[in-house]
Amino acid sequence: MDYLEKLNTSQRQAVQATEGPVMVIAGAGSGKTRVLTYRIAHIINKGIDPFNILALTFTNKAAQEMKERIGKIVGGSEARNIWMGTFHSVFARILRSEADKIGYPSNFTIYDTQDAKNLIKGILKEQGLDDKVYKPGLVLSRISAAKNNLITPQAYLNNTSLQSEDTQSAKPKLGEVYKIYSERCFKAGAMDFDDLLFKTNVLLRDFPEVLYKYQHRFKYILVDEYQDTNFSQYLIVKKLGAVLQNVCVVGDDAQSIYAFRGANIQNILNFKNDYPEVKTYKLEQNYRSTKNIVAAANSIIVNNKEQIEKNVFTDNIEGSKIKIYKAASDNEEGKIVANLIFDKQLSEQAKNNDFAILYRTNAQSRAMEEALRRKNIPYKIYGGLSFYQRKEIKDLLSYFRMIVNPQDEEALKRIINYPARGIGNTTIDKLTIAANNNNVDLWTIITNLNQFNTGLNSGTQSKIQSFVSMMNSFRVQLEAKNAFDLGNEIASTSGILKDLYSDRTPEGISKYENIQELLNGLKEFTETENEFEEDVTPRGLTEFLQDVALLTSADNEKDEDKNKVTLMTIHSAKGLEFPYVHIVGMEENLFPSQMSLTSRIDLEEERRLFYVAVTRAEKEAVLSFAASRYKWGNLIFCEPSRFIEEIDDKCLEYMFSETTQAPRSQNNYETSSSNGYYSKPKNTLPPKRNEPPKIIHTTPKNLKKITPNISTNQDSAANLDLNVGTRVQHQKFGQGLVESIDAGKATINFISAGKKQLLLKFAKLEILN
Repeated sequence: MDYLEKLNTSQRQAVQATEGPVMVIAGAGSGKTRVLTYRIAHIINKGIDPFNILALTFTNKAAQEMKERIGKIVGGSEARNIWMGTFHSVFARILRSEADKIGYPSNFTIYDTQDAKNLIKGILKEQGLDDKVYKPGLVLSRISAAKNNLITPQAYLNNTSLQSEDTQSAKPKLGEVYKIYSERCFKAGAMDFDDLLFKTNVLLRDFPEVLYKYQHRFKYILVDEYQDTNFSQYLIVKKLGAVLQNVCVVGDDAQSIYAFRGANIQNILNFKNDYPEVKTYKLEQNYRSTKNIVAAANSIIVNNKEQIEKNVFTDNIEGSKIKIYKAASDNEEGKIVANLIFDKQLSEQAKNNDFAILYRTNAQSRAMEEALRRKNIPYKIYGGLSFYQRKEIKDLLSYFRMIVNPQDEEALKRIINYPARGIGNTTIDKLTIAANNNNVDLWTIITNLNQFNTGLNSGTQSKIQSFVSMMNSFRVQLEAKNAFDLGNEIASTSGILKDLYSDRTPEGISKYENIQELLNGLKEFTETENEFEEDVTPRGLTEFLQDVALLTSADNEKDEDKNKVTLMTIHSAKGLEFPYVHIVGMEENLFPSQMSLTSRIDLEEERRLFYVAVTRAEKEAVLSFAASRYKWGNLIFCEPSRFIEEIDDKCLEYMFSETTQAPRSQNNYETSSSNGYYSKPKNTLPPKRNEPPKIIHTTPKNLKKITPNISTNQDSAANLDLNVGTRVQHQKFGQGLVESIDAGKATINFISAGKKQLLLKFAKLEILN
């Protein structure tokens, strides 16, 4: 048991306490993944069959990494047998095994958010409801909230409080839409993400023999990020662990930030009420961040009243103080951040992926993106359009879905006329009306056109019958061929590859390459072993679709995205860490959000969000705010966030941009290196919230063209105002830092081109602000 020697005292205690209910409160950067991993390995080493262990995570990526670590201790084949994955992936597997009990086919489709919205749009159109009032996203959110609270459509319609809320919001038909939506999903043999948990609760509630089966199969239950569970997830865990009570939850109440998704912080705060015999262990040593960052984070979160008391500390170095920058505008803020990243790359040889820019709202990314582009600094937007959400990919996946589950109406509508085969929207509308009038699915209609009154002419019927024949030819191969072989045939025979190949525009070529990449993924999938040894089914399209449907945003990162500056919302940054973190938009009504200022509960969640942002940083955290920014086309004046005032001043260093003309004197301010910013003494605080900052509008400095008029090489550098440490731009080599000057030559370290020695007379450099 050498692995136990790698743990500190608190971690070891949490790993070894395998019996009975256990709660592990894991502070930021305290090694909770290691504790979870070693705890599972320890249980297996005590003789427990891995098939009797259920471990629930919040991303598939986390589950895979944990399995690999466990495999190094107990062996890879044993690690594969653990029931480990996200709530949705694990319970989708259970639902497929037990689907017949709740009236679903075992090959049910899993609708993603876009599929669900498309279905809602169709229902709104049929019901004559204005989609500008009943916005599909809002309707789906309302349905999702109901499911997460285990409210059925009928219960929703019978709930006078919910009906009153809908009436007051001018959406009295929401309950009816929810009812029709549920009926359509059931008819199509489809579940959305929320259904995977909702239907699991129904299964465990209505079928005691199923509950008994899984209560005794899962002898040990472990839940990661327990503070982020919603009511539906909480109830599943409570039911499954009710008999043996070997339930271990790991989390940090200080990092509960997903209330808008239904997460309930009370699940972790009240865990001891459900399990009075619980043993609680606190992981308080931070291995990630410097002393200054940890101290700053502690001084933030101490302001929350509702929390589990803990004292996070670190033995890491003191580290630099958290710097705060004030900008005249959001565009200026972007320039400051880009300059700081540029300087840090040169001074510390830092890589692009060492940096993260975190913001409260997605809209804030614009100014950051523009500034990074001007500096030629590559970046990625985390949580952008997923590979599997691209149109061409969804088109081919819809063929796969239809073959696996022909009742899938959203997939059918997407592909029945793609590539174009003369079956237009009017035809689809007639087929949909016939299906609704006869209370059957679309596939039943198009495979039995002679039995239903569709109003279609013989030519259109012939085109539909050809489509049906093609799909049936694919379906008969479903069990015989693996995912790649069948997927490749579908892409070719359906005409998708030909259609995309004939489009020689850059967009068309890119789409064709994306299809090739999907086929590559299918090939890799078929050559990978089954995750569970007991699962002997071939790796066909059914299994591939389930894997794709349950991917989270954290699972979609590609290798080519890895060496880029990361831009993301703070919510997306949960669980990640970076050497250098910039938290932008630190302004009242932006962060904390204006919507959070009406209640203590909401404000405390915003503070936890700020705590999460700060604790993502390993070496340095930088905060910035703008004195003004545009909102809905209007210039508004901003004041610094209250959260800045809450940080212990010993952890802070206030900075000001030169272009905002912050007052400075020889006694109070001194230049901080060569980056154009000035450090502020410790005893000078930022403006208080009741004292809006004064804005002095100035014209920002532009790039200065170097137009040398040099008489000798020796005085060229002086005439150019060029010094060691000056940041410059070269037309060919991009941006760089002057390292030395000698006899009319300069050695410049360029970010993308490396070190170059240039003759200043001919270099045509631009000095950067």
